[in-house]
Amino acid sequence: MRSYEMKNVAKTHISEAGPSDFDGAGIGPHGEPEIVDDGEIPAPGIAIAELETSKKGRFAYFKTKQFYIVLILGQVLSLCLTATNTFSSLLANNGNSIPAFQTWFNYVLLNLIYTSYTIYRYGFKGYCRFLWTHGWKFFGHGLTKNYNSDIILSFCDVEGNYFTVLAYRYTTILSAELINFWAIVIVVIVSFLFLKVRYHPAQVVGILICIGGLGILIGSDHITGTNQYSVSNGDQLKGDLFALLGATFYGASNVAEEFLASERPLYEVVGQLGFWGMIINGVQAGIFDRGSFQSAIWDGPIGGYIVGYTLALTIFYSLAPVVFRMGSAAFFNISLLTSNFWGAIIGIQVFGLTVYFLYPIAFVCIVGGLIVYFVGKQVFGEALKPWLGRNQEKGISGIGTAKRRAEHPDALV
Repeated sequence: MRSYEMKNVAKTHISEAGPSDFDGAGIGPHGEPEIVDDGEIPAPGIAIAELETSKKGRFAYFKTKQFYIVLILGQVLSLCLTATNTFSSLLANNGNSIPAFQTWFNYVLLNLIYTSYTIYRYGFKGYCRFLWTHGWKFFGHGLTKNYNSDIILSFCDVEGNYFTVLAYRYTTILSAELINFWAIVIVVIVSFLFLKVRYHPAQVVGILICIGGLGILIGSDHITGTNQYSVSNGDQLKGDLFALLGATFYGASNVAEEFLASERPLYEVVGQLGFWGMIINGVQAGIFDRGSFQSAIWDGPIGGYIVGYTLALTIFYSLAPVVFRMGSAAFFNISLLTSNFWGAIIGIQVFGLTVYFLYPIAFVCIVGGLIVYFVGKQVFGEALKPWLGRNQEKGISGIGTAKRRAEHPDALV
């Protein structure tokens, strides 16, 4: 993406990259990208330096309004995740375990919404040039250099959904939701190796505490064969392993999406995720879900579960990139750990599940790790992305980015 020098003069600022920001596309039929005319715009470096020192202390990030905004967004996503997990369990309990097929509708809806908007902004020819240039390979550096980043993102996301839904054939909603936080470990490793992210010691300690909660959970499942599953037949272990595999793919896709969302407009990233995800997921559904599809029971309630699952997941995918910008992939995943509490409430009330005494201990470990993780964050939290440069000059100035906040300190997001 192009970088450009910012002057302390009144001018019109392009806050989201548009058609002119990829080679040869030109301006689409509907004009320039999003325009924000706020008069005097300070140089990003100066604004960032001032904001970083405006509040000090280990709890500086807690004192900013952005922390509470991203916290609320995280909880909205947490509720969406709990809803999708609940609908998956309801489908599985009614003999409809079709992991790829039930998620395909989400990618179709994302593609209809965001790809249609991208075509509207760029024009059909401009979109085709964008798809040829960036759809297969985003120009950039770091994680995406020499990689087909869009396809990698979509593939990891599709497989994460597939194995997570598949896990519900064998394990419980409580187990699957708790194990999903393994994605945090994957996020930290991938971010550290490829994006050069460095974590505060308190963050590492918080994550290790969460891993302890994972060990307690697995121990609980294998001691009791929780909730009508027998330890001897291996179903519980199989379900836990599928959940771990799904979380691994989720972690990889979260890091890739954070990287792409920091450099490109959100409608491009989500639209491409939906476009390639629809194709990959459709092929996978045709191969692996044919038998399950033919034997599935189709009636009104099943249709309602699929609609609910699709809508909750689409809202989730629409808001997630904003959290990636304001926070990080690790912050995103840790915020979702509260879905375990919502899941426990729903699991007990809706599915009649029982809670072994080790489950509350696992919850306490996870919440403790969540609190420790937040200690030591500065004013920008994790909105400053190390791969974008010291002054975020390689990144986009859009909703939720540190660059936009530096240019418009009074903006909420």
